[in-house]
Amino acid sequence: MVEYWYLYLAESRMKELVRTNDPVLLSWLQALLTDAGIGSNIFDMHTSILEGSAGAISRRLVVAELDFRTAKNVLIEAGEGKHLGR
Repeated sequence: MVEYWYLYLAESRMKELVRTNDPVLLSWLQALLTDAGIGSNIFDMHTSILEGSAGAISRRLVVAELDFRTAKNVLIEAGEGKHLGR
């Protein structure tokens, strides 16, 4: 039982890969990650929609902390490294 608890904690820590207002880019990057077997989430999507078209709140593509390096490498190898956060 302890092993499952540890995995839950490790996967619940998320790290931001990309921050953007471009929904097409987010969809493409998420597809690349899914194809590589890496789960991802988009944070602030509903907040971004509620604030309107001003673009003040960017959406964030995040992955589990354990998958961060692999996800980063997947995006770099696909030529999308320029979108990675610092």
